[in-house]
Amino acid sequence: MQTVNVALEERSYPIHIGAELLGRPELLLPHLPQPRVAIVTNDVVGPLYLERLQRSLAGADVAVLPITVPDGEAHKNWATLNHILDRLLQERCERKTTLIALGGGVIGDLTGFAAAIYLRGVPFIQVPTTLLAQVDSSVGGKTGINHPLGKNMIGAFHQPKLVLADTATLNTLPERELAAGLAEVIKYGLILDAAFFDWLEANIARLGARDPQALAYAIRRSCEIKAAVVAGDERESGARALLNLGHTFGHAIEAGLSYGTWLHGEAVAVGTVMAARLSQRMGLLPLPDVGRIESLMSRAGLPVRAPALGVERYLDLMGLDKKVEGGRLRLILLRGIGEAFVTSQFPESKLRAVLSETA
Repeated sequence: MQTVNVALEERSYPIHIGAELLGRPELLLPHLPQPRVAIVTNDVVGPLYLERLQRSLAGADVAVLPITVPDGEAHKNWATLNHILDRLLQERCERKTTLIALGGGVIGDLTGFAAAIYLRGVPFIQVPTTLLAQVDSSVGGKTGINHPLGKNMIGAFHQPKLVLADTATLNTLPERELAAGLAEVIKYGLILDAAFFDWLEANIARLGARDPQALAYAIRRSCEIKAAVVAGDERESGARALLNLGHTFGHAIEAGLSYGTWLHGEAVAVGTVMAARLSQRMGLLPLPDVGRIESLMSRAGLPVRAPALGVERYLDLMGLDKKVEGGRLRLILLRGIGEAFVTSQFPESKLRAVLSETA
């Protein structure tokens, strides 16, 4: 097991990374203010891992309330959130009852948001079971639900007490979901660590083949980068926005196609390529670097061409992005691999040209 710490003073917490961690209740117990938890999962992950986690906790005399919701981004909404809250109230869960998110990014965001607002805030723990959640969404305290007009538009910052990333859960992950997680891994190299990007180029086949050592290193390095960024800018007032490379374009794709048609990581992959192409059109990013980015995304099994939503539709959806400031759209662009920056200064004509380059 490897541990990465997120340094947020009194709200600091560890990220434990390793195989077969679901069977180690001693990792969870120090973070439970009472021996009672509610485990939120979905109808895909639940049959695979709920009983194992429940049995592990029961063996340590922890009472477990299981709550199962439908799988998929389309269910990251008020109805599902209310179902979770209904169950917590029906079972008279208290302020010291810990919520545990067992699943991917959707479950983590839903559970974290429920924890943030139930009784004005209860503790929660992230147990991510997808690569994307293990390297990205489980870390940093962003929680929320989608709105028909925009992704993650309703939510709160609420840090977990612990992240338990059991890499053995990746063995049951579908190929498409694994590839979606790799998009976020690649993002970390692009924004801040050119050497990590080089390593990914050399090892992408090992990651696709689920080599345990390669996956463990990629997860740890991704978590180290995100932990450092979050520690310096918890509420995204500055540098944390860099973590959104490709996301403004990607969120527009997800909303424009209706949530769940494309996986989040697939949309981020294409959004990252679009950001790279805009950077190149502005004379910031060398054309060979754009080629390296497209090639690595493609080798990871990810799309690199945007769906044809129409330029005006893209602009409308991107205008709902949370990074809009003073009515100006802000984007994360690249001066080179490992050199990302945030800007609202870009020619609209060049943005329109990128948005018109669709599959």
